Amino acid sequence: MPMLDLPFVRSQFPAFDDPVLQAQAHFENAGGSYPCRQVVARLERFYRQRKVQPYHPFAVSELGGAEMDEARTRLAAMMGVAGDEVSFGPSTSTNTYVLAQALRQHMDGKGAIVVTNQDHEANSGVWRRLADSGVEVREWQIDRDTGLLNPADLAALLADGRVRLVAFPHCSNVVAALNDVAAICAMCRDAGAWSVVDGVSYAPHGFPDVPRLGCDVYLFSTYKTYGPHQGIMVIRQAMGWALPAQGHHFNAGVLYKRFTPSGPDHAQIAACAGMADYVDALAAHHGIGGDPAARNRGVHDLMRAAEVAVVAPLLDYLAGRNDVRLLGPRDAAARAPTLAVELAGAAEPVARALGERGVNCGGSDFYGVRPLQAMGVDPAKGVLRLSLVHYTSAADVGRAIEALDRVL
Repeated sequence: MPMLDLPFVRSQFPAFDDPVLQAQAHFENAGGSYPCRQVVARLERFYRQRKVQPYHPFAVSELGGAEMDEARTRLAAMMGVAGDEVSFGPSTSTNTYVLAQALRQHMDGKGAIVVTNQDHEANSGVWRRLADSGVEVREWQIDRDTGLLNPADLAALLADGRVRLVAFPHCSNVVAALNDVAAICAMCRDAGAWSVVDGVSYAPHGFPDVPRLGCDVYLFSTYKTYGPHQGIMVIRQAMGWALPAQGHHFNAGVLYKRFTPSGPDHAQIAACAGMADYVDALAAHHGIGGDPAARNRGVHDLMRAAEVAVVAPLLDYLAGRNDVRLLGPRDAAARAPTLAVELAGAAEPVARALGERGVNCGGSDFYGVRPLQAMGVDPAKGVLRLSLVHYTSAADVGRAIEALDRVL
């Protein structure tokens, strides 16, 4: 596998050309990544040349609709799914909420679901509220010390055959351990349960190969995958057609419209094709060929290898301090490069002090209240989080370590 050409990568992001941002190191990528040039160009073009109602029989309208269709078609091909299995919504939280309402109707107060306390609240709270309609909610709990989920515990929760859905994260936004999604989804399938995977914290490190994962639903946010502010929900056809539609009645016959009750954001959807442009640009530059899914897998592996290498010194530094607690695995290959650290005091003032030194990160609970509480961390105190992606440089990491040394 070739090594990631970091100068080429950073040349694809306008932020690295900005004199103000050049003086800063961005370590809050888990909250939102920089957008790539291709997305910015497509968004600007749509607003400048295509900002009319799409799909009408005049040229500019047809162009706008074609660009929206291109985004869905190309992203679907990258992820190995059918075009109608990709739905856009205003956010992942909204997509999950709509999906939960569909399941509420489908289950009609019968059966059980499984949620975890490792999740971001977007893939936890909406499912837990189904208890108000009589659905039994079972919690798959993490280990207090490690933050990990044990598949044996899930097996016990599935044993009686009443579970209809399991919602869990590809990785947590504070624990960051990589769950074995394919194995967990196989367990769900064998038990007759659907699997809903929150990929928001993983997708920035490589778009998913959905057939290999085997999930029924995969959710992520494009503003964390170098794009505009949209949520993407991949819902496989079998589950999508089994659940009741939540959109306008006249859209119920189109899978990607069944769970989109709000009107689509035309410009942002069209701009999402720029994410596919970026993956293709990386693939071409690094000699990765094949069909869209193969190129995506190759770029995924390229990104992950670069991240594992660049985050290792920061993991070693934090693990070597006796005044902080690093949440999740120490092994870079076993986690996403999202590092949440418990401090002796509140995290926000430390994040502010780091920001004053040009290291931009956050101090908060990051909507991960449940996993923090489960690991004995006071959510009011929060954690310091430094999150990297493949465009983070070794120099950025060195700067972060130096700033941490001074601030801590």
